[in-house]
Amino acid sequence: MTNQSIDSLIRTGTKLYLDSIDPELVQLNLEWGAVGATSNPIIVGDLIESGRFDDQLAKLLEEDQDDAAIAWELTDQLVRQAQDAFLPIWKRTKGNAGWVSFELDPLLEDPEAAIPHAEQVDRYIELGRKWSAGHENRMIKVPATPAGLESLKTLCADGVTLNVTLVFTMDQYETARDNVYAGARQRPNLDQFKSVYSIFVSRVDQYTSKHVPQLQVDAQGQVGIVNAKRIWQANRAFWLANPTPLEQEIIFASTGTKNPADPPTKYVAALAGSDIQTNPPATNAAVADSQLSFTSEVDSLPDESVLADIDAQVDMQHLHEVLMKEGIEKFVSPQKRLISTIASKRVQSVH
Repeated sequence: MTNQSIDSLIRTGTKLYLDSIDPELVQLNLEWGAVGATSNPIIVGDLIESGRFDDQLAKLLEEDQDDAAIAWELTDQLVRQAQDAFLPIWKRTKGNAGWVSFELDPLLEDPEAAIPHAEQVDRYIELGRKWSAGHENRMIKVPATPAGLESLKTLCADGVTLNVTLVFTMDQYETARDNVYAGARQRPNLDQFKSVYSIFVSRVDQYTSKHVPQLQVDAQGQVGIVNAKRIWQANRAFWLANPTPLEQEIIFASTGTKNPADPPTKYVAALAGSDIQTNPPATNAAVADSQLSFTSEVDSLPDESVLADIDAQVDMQHLHEVLMKEGIEKFVSPQKRLISTIASKRVQSVH
């Protein structure tokens, strides 16, 4: 069941991913032309709370595992199901597409836990090795926090395929890319080396709306797009200078609009033309319903006056600090909620 608008987006050069591992949505988006998917604690928690996977949960509750372990076992099962759906694409593209991302434990970054930095790094490495082992088309999603960034070289050297997430700034991207590439060069060869860098877009515009209201009208609501395009340009230039058999790509993430005044296809249209868009289900549905014909815009920037205003007004260090704090909270809380949901369902199963 192809769709004219999504077809036009894909023809620009965009690889379409789904920001969900809901089996029904995976099937629909595969029919539309999606070539990958991603998961996170919010997605998994919502699926478990829906009750649709209670049979799988009931079997796990019969085993002697605690609630947190069951949460990860369920996550693993759901991601595996999505991997199976996209595996033919992974094989056909020889590893350039068909990936499903598995996010490592966000509770490693829980401020309340106050885990020492070195211990965080060790745990990221341990969990990255554990959850990647034996998987052909699973990417391990590691956040661009200090500990996450430090773990990348070792994980990549070990052969783990990485999706570096929660990237908001050029500095984060460059550190992530350099650490990943340093690890890749420790491998016997680069034949299976694949990495992606998830640049969050709409959250940047949420930040500027709140913290940088003095931006000129033409610049407000464009900072996330400009930032993502600049990082995309830097990534393209780096890998042109350091070519690899597989593509090392930018994922344009957080592409759902947050401003009710924006059309739901705003970020999809602005970033059409290259690399990967991992869109929420509602955004892909909006594209499918839009009757739009997309053209490549990823290498097009606003005029110099807009860029100059953005560069003069936006404090990228402050933006990084605010959005990372919010980003960690957005994953820590759902992971805790998921564990709590399983605890509740355990009690219900007893009664």
